[in-house]
Amino acid sequence: MTPLERRVSLTLANVFALRMLGFFIVLPVLAEFARTLPGGEQGLLVGLVMGSAGFAQACLQIPMGWASDRFGRRLIIVLGFGCVIAGALICAHAQDVYTMIGGRLLQGCGAVSAAISALVSDHTRESQRTKAMAMIGVSIGLSFMVSLGLAPWLYAHQGMAGIFWLTALLAMLAVAMVFSVPAASQHQALTPVAVKPMALGPALGLVLRHPKLWRLDLGIFVLNAVQMAMFVVVPGFLVRSAELALAEHWRLYLPVVFLSFLIAMPLLRRSEQKARLHQLMRRAVAMLLAVQVCWLVLWTWMPAQYALAGAAAVLLLFFVGFNVLEASLPSQVSRLADPALRGTALGAFNTAQSLGLFAGGALGGWLAGLALPQTVFVFCAILLFVLLVVAGRQGFSSASLHTGP
Repeated sequence: MTPLERRVSLTLANVFALRMLGFFIVLPVLAEFARTLPGGEQGLLVGLVMGSAGFAQACLQIPMGWASDRFGRRLIIVLGFGCVIAGALICAHAQDVYTMIGGRLLQGCGAVSAAISALVSDHTRESQRTKAMAMIGVSIGLSFMVSLGLAPWLYAHQGMAGIFWLTALLAMLAVAMVFSVPAASQHQALTPVAVKPMALGPALGLVLRHPKLWRLDLGIFVLNAVQMAMFVVVPGFLVRSAELALAEHWRLYLPVVFLSFLIAMPLLRRSEQKARLHQLMRRAVAMLLAVQVCWLVLWTWMPAQYALAGAAAVLLLFFVGFNVLEASLPSQVSRLADPALRGTALGAFNTAQSLGLFAGGALGGWLAGLALPQTVFVFCAILLFVLLVVAGRQGFSSASLHTGP
């Protein structure tokens, strides 16, 4: 990477980390808090508190990605973080469940993932883009793990309002970091930036009609659905079977995520050099499918004294596969999409990601409550098997594709 590529990639990976930490940190404690508010006795309203931000993101990822093509990346990113800040402040002062839902919806309107990813793509060459996206992928994984460990401690000391105030402060810090990234003009960008992008309808039609792009969208949907569904039940396994207190989970998660990054990065680099990234991606999906089988074995037959070590090994396998796909899927989208439609294509991609987070959490919780927790792993295995079938023999091809006319 050139110094500019490295600086922009690291800066925007940190921006992504701050955004996702603010999104994830409420998840371990928000449902229990919502039940204490007026109106929280209704399960549907508690579910809306949990899912409304993800729903709003899913609705707005494509329009905001397209807007970043038309009006500029930084403007859309800053406006999106403004929504996050305003929504967090509303939630911090919410006195009933309806106000909390409104604040969460406003938070979700900060659907900036596509614009950030497009800005990374504008500043990086194709040969370096997977590295840049790997930084973002790892930042998302770390944010998720940090949130699982930090949220219970912060809730105990500062309450739910303190968590939402922290979310607002993180968003403000992210805005300051965005202003340190230069805007990529038509003449400065390492790949062309659209001067007169087409209207949203035709642009979205071109993006959605290409099977290679929607296959990648399916990939990110399944990846995030599996992640959220798994972590509906995995923390409970660690508490009850591995006897690891909730406040201590970070001691397991952080080393596992860092080690998985050290394993995944050489795999990505070697597959890029040998033009075999699509094969690595298919193997990563197969690895995640094997992880679900391992969880079933661990949950059902593993003796208690080996539960923690077994969970660490299975989580390591999961995050190696997760990091490979989290880095390579958006990289493939940015390569395959026409530069004039990159924001729109990444908007569709991030819509699928948001829907995956929402569906995985909702269906994972429903299945865990309806039947045994192990049912969640069966559900995840089915999703991953379907993805393998849809990907086919070639997997996620890295061949060039133009979405323009």
